[in-house]
Amino acid sequence: MRIQGWRRAIVSAMAIALCLTLWACGGRTPVAGREPTRLGGKISEVAPPQAIEELRSELEKYQPQVAIVSPRPDEVLDDNQVTVKLRVQDLSLFKSADLGLGPHLHVFLDNQPYQAVYDAEGSIEFTDLTPGTHTIRAFASRPWHESFKNEGAYAQTTFHVFTKTPNNNPDPDQPLLTYSRPQASYGAEPIMLDFYLTNAPLHLIAQEDPDDDIPDWRVRATVNGQSFEIDRWQPIYLKGFKPGKNWVQLEFLDEQGNPVTNVFNNTVRLITYEPGGSDTLSKLVRGDVDASAVRGIVDRTYEPPAPEPEPIPEPTPEPEEILEPEPEVEAIEPEIEPIPQPEVTEPEVIQPVEPAEPLVEPAPIAEPALVEPSIAPIQPRPEPKGFFNRRGRPPGARRAIEPAPETLPEVIAPEVPKGGEAIAPDVPLILEPTGEPEIPVLKTRESAALN
Repeated sequence: MRIQGWRRAIVSAMAIALCLTLWACGGRTPVAGREPTRLGGKISEVAPPQAIEELRSELEKYQPQVAIVSPRPDEVLDDNQVTVKLRVQDLSLFKSADLGLGPHLHVFLDNQPYQAVYDAEGSIEFTDLTPGTHTIRAFASRPWHESFKNEGAYAQTTFHVFTKTPNNNPDPDQPLLTYSRPQASYGAEPIMLDFYLTNAPLHLIAQEDPDDDIPDWRVRATVNGQSFEIDRWQPIYLKGFKPGKNWVQLEFLDEQGNPVTNVFNNTVRLITYEPGGSDTLSKLVRGDVDASAVRGIVDRTYEPPAPEPEPIPEPTPEPEEILEPEPEVEAIEPEIEPIPQPEVTEPEVIQPVEPAEPLVEPAPIAEPALVEPSIAPIQPRPEPKGFFNRRGRPPGARRAIEPAPETLPEVIAPEVPKGGEAIAPDVPLILEPTGEPEIPVLKTRESAALN
């Protein structure tokens, strides 16, 4: 009996030491080479998003220490309003203004959904509390809402409003399950399932000796009626949610599969899944962004490198156009229909027709006879008498009358073009005299006597 008692004490001490060591390393049970498995039905487990795994390694160096300053444990308040003051060490809490994520605290009042706190020195206020006992739980969380599981990352306090009641009062000697995620709404799959365990030993120690007093445990998860068990304390990523409302339930079980009774060990949450979300978390789990693009959610001093200017592409010479030889086209001689030629016939000889009557020769046209103009003899005027005959002209003598020379118009000869006939002008043809005109002199008997 003494040997068995010492054995139990040694095993218990080793279990506590190993638990503290593994919790200090992040509380993740190492599962070498474990591949994501299908859980059956529509819901299945998948590997964590690559970008989240890279960002997670950036926070492994932190061991956050969380404390609840007020209200104090077992304090009785005389008001139904309480202000919870928190203190955090070894973790910088902030929220990226551009990305909307950052390290923070999950703060629970009883078994209500948590509220996120991004100020380590800040406070959170709860109003309209029902009289009786209430419990505040808080733990540090990564930007994508995965809890830190190192020793000291969790804090808890129980207080009373006006009086004490048995409700909302966890048993400190029993394992305690704190439901964390999923919660609220999601815009992409996979969706992370995460929880926090208190007073729960690791499987490695619980399974070392089946006859020891260290109990083993497991968590049963039910999503939309599909149940499966989880035997490791680390987040898992699930897909297969339906658009719209979904419900998730977590229960803490012992090694025989029986529920372990404690006040918060059975919790149900209602969530909403709407595919196509544009928030940072949806982009991370969907793989739309890489870790370098959102590193500001784990390091507030991180400044993304300026985008490199796009190089100006050098103009590439246009390739010479290679003219392909045109395919030889066989010449097709057109079919020419022969033009029908008219039949050549000898011309018909027309015989002259002799007139029935002899032709009458026309009478010759007689030339007009030249008629000499008849000039009447000029009768002499009587010789004036008296004064008018002073020149001593013999009586009866008469001076010869010389007619005025007749002026003939100039005759314009028509132009004769070369090699052609003369063209008659539009003006009347006037013959030019060829010398002095011969004027006939009429002689009377008196003039003949004078001469």
